[in-house]
Amino acid sequence: MNRLNRRSFVKRAAAGVAAPMIVPATVFGKQAPSNRITIGFIGVGNNGYNWSRRFLKDDRCQIVAVCDVNREGPGYWNNSVRGREPARQLVDEAYGGKTCDAYEDYREVLEREDVDAIYIGTPDHWHALIAVAAANAKKDIYGQKPLSLTIDEGRQMVRAVERNGIVWQTGSQQRSDANFRRVCELVRNGRIGKLQTVRCGLPGGVPDFGKTADRTDPEPIPDGFNYDFWLGPAPWAEYCPARVGVNFRWILDYSGGQITDWGGHHPDIAQWGMDTERTGPIAIKNARGKFADGPIYNTAVEFSYDCIYANGVRLTISSAERPGVTFEGTDGWVWANRGNHEASSEEIYNSVIAENEIHLYESNDHVGNFLDCVQTRKKPVAPVEVAHRSITLAHLGNIALRCGRDLRWDPAAEDFVGDEGASEMLSRPYREPWDKEWARQLSAIPPA
Repeated sequence: MNRLNRRSFVKRAAAGVAAPMIVPATVFGKQAPSNRITIGFIGVGNNGYNWSRRFLKDDRCQIVAVCDVNREGPGYWNNSVRGREPARQLVDEAYGGKTCDAYEDYREVLEREDVDAIYIGTPDHWHALIAVAAANAKKDIYGQKPLSLTIDEGRQMVRAVERNGIVWQTGSQQRSDANFRRVCELVRNGRIGKLQTVRCGLPGGVPDFGKTADRTDPEPIPDGFNYDFWLGPAPWAEYCPARVGVNFRWILDYSGGQITDWGGHHPDIAQWGMDTERTGPIAIKNARGKFADGPIYNTAVEFSYDCIYANGVRLTISSAERPGVTFEGTDGWVWANRGNHEASSEEIYNSVIAENEIHLYESNDHVGNFLDCVQTRKKPVAPVEVAHRSITLAHLGNIALRCGRDLRWDPAAEDFVGDEGASEMLSRPYREPWDKEWARQLSAIPPA
C-alpha cells in the first residue's frame, strides 16, 4: 500500500476496484508533492483566476495547468489583466517556480494523466461540454454555478458524473455558510410550523460589470483572443466587447441573466430547506417580467414567478422580494442572506436542534470540502444532482417568462405536460463542429 499514491488510489476507487480500508497518512498527507491532488483550471478570465487563490492556500492540492481562450486581456471588475498567462504567473509565483502549464484548448488539459481534478470557470454555455468530457476522462470536478445552460444539458452532466464515479462539487458556496444551514435546519425540524411559502429575492437588471456595455458595434478581435473558440457551441455572432467578459451573462445564447446567475444560490437554499433537493415543482405560475431591449443584451431585468410543489408549498422567485431566502410557516418565519439570518421570534432564533433531530450536511469551507471528498470519495455538500434540480428552477422561470403562460411540469420525467413549445426550450442546438463533439461525449458515457 505504501507504493499506492493518491492518484492511483483515486482512479481505482472511481473505477470500482477494491481498495484497502486503511489508508496510510502518506497517501493523503502534505509530506510529498507527488501525493497532492493535481488540478487544472479551465476558464481563468475572471472567476477561475480569483478562485485559484483559494486552492493555492490548501497544501493538499497543486494547480498544474491553467486554460483559457484568452492569452491575456483586461479584467472584468477592474483594470487588472486576466487570462491564461497572468494565471500561470500567479500560480508560479505562489509555488516559487515554473510549475504550471498554460493551454488554449481544454482538451489538452483533460488528456493529461497527471491531472486529477479540474475547475470549470468558463461562461455558462461551455459548462456542459467540458464537464461531460472531464467526467469521461475520470477527472473530479469543481464546477461553477450555474450548472448548465439548459435542463437537458444538466441531466446529461448528472449522467456523466454519476456513471463515471467522479466527485463533483458545485460552486454554490452558500451551502458552506452556517447562516443558510441554520435556517434550513430550523425549517426542516418544524420550528416555523407547517411550511407554506418560500420567497427568494434575486437581483435584477443587467449591470455593466465589464464596463463594456456601450461597445456593441463590431470591433477587431484582440490579439491573443480565440473568439471563435470562446463562442464554441453557441451561434456565430460578430465580435464586440459588450458580448464577452463578465457581461456575457446578459445574453441568452450564453447565460440566463440574473435568474441563472443567482439561481445556483438562493433557490438552491430554498430547495435545501424545503427538502426538495432531488425533485422539483409541478407547475410554474404567474410569470411576469421585463426583458432588456438593447442591441445585444436580452435577459430579464425584472421578473417574478411562482413554483408550485405537490405538497402545496409556493416558492416565489422575484427581483422584487427581499434579497435572500425567507421561509414562512404557520408558526413564524426565518430569513437568511450572506453573513446573517433572522427569525420572527427569539424562541425560533435561539432554538436548539437536538441530537436526534435533522442535522444537514455541515461544511464551512467549500473548497476544503471538495478536496476532502476527492480524498475520501464521499459526496460533497453541493453534488451534481442537487445542483441540477436547483438550477432547473431558474430555467423553468426563464422558459415561462419567454412563453408568457403558466406551465405544468413533471419533475420525474423532466418535461412539460402538454406543451410542445415549452418542451422545445429544454435543449439547444450546438454549432458545428461542437455538435459532433457533444454527441461523441454523450456516447462515451458508461451505461447504467
